[in-house]
Formats: sequence, C-alpha cells, structure tokens
Amino acid sequence: MTDFSVVVDSRGGNTRKVADAIAEELGITAADVTKSPPDDAKILFLGSGTYGGKPGEAMMKFIGSGNFSGRKVAIFGTSGSVAGGQNMIVVMTDLLQQRGATILGNYHCRGKTFLVNWGRPNKEDLENAKKFAQEMIKKS
Repeated sequence: MTDFSVVVDSRGGNTRKVADAIAEELGITAADVTKSPPDDAKILFLGSGTYGGKPGEAMMKFIGSGNFSGRKVAIFGTSGSVAGGQNMIVVMTDLLQQRGATILGNYHCRGKTFLVNWGRPNKEDLENAKKFAQEMIKKS
C-alpha cells in the first residue's frame, strides 16, 4: 500500500502546478487523471481545474467510475473566480461522498484564465498547497 497518491485533471496547467507542489511535499509524482493512479493509497489527493463551475470531464468520469468506499480524499483545485472554485469543490465533495469517500479537506486558489489572474497560482499559492498537504497528513 502506498501512503499517498496525487491525481490531477488540468487543461491549462494551473492545477497541474498545484498538484506538483503537493506531490513534491509528499515525495511523490502527480499522475494525470487519464492514467491509472495507484488504487491503494492511504490518502488520495484529487485536483481539478474549474470548467463552468464544475470539475473537468475526465475527473468527473474518474470519480463516477470509482469505488471510494472507505477512502480518505483531499480535494484541491484552481479557478478564475472564487465562486466558481467553491462550486467545483462542492460538486467534487458531493460526488465523492456519494461514492463512499471520507473528505479530509480541500484547498483552492486562483488560476490564470483568459485576461485575469496573471501570475497565478503564484509562489504563495504553491506554498499554501504544500501546507495543505501537511495538514491532510496530520488528519489521517
């Protein structure tokens, strides 16, 4: 059994940066949601960009087809707006709980999109993502 797994759905690269920061903190490599991540991780970190207020399609399929019964999951993501990101986190939380997951917590930061949030996620956002990873470890 592995201790941690970080799985990400990122189209523009913003959420990938956050995933990589979390994975670096955990001493592992983040996996793309379209690949087969380790299925036996003690804590599964799931991250997605926000697309129309929802997680990416690949993440939705991953959650919808998975059995998360008894799994501890930490959710993270990026979005152009706080409201959109909060909605995406709620959608992921609801879906995961319906599939049996225990949600340990979530982290969200702004991501660059079109003409807003240039330079995001920034160094502070990535440091906060690493702190989030440590907090989730403590909760397990």
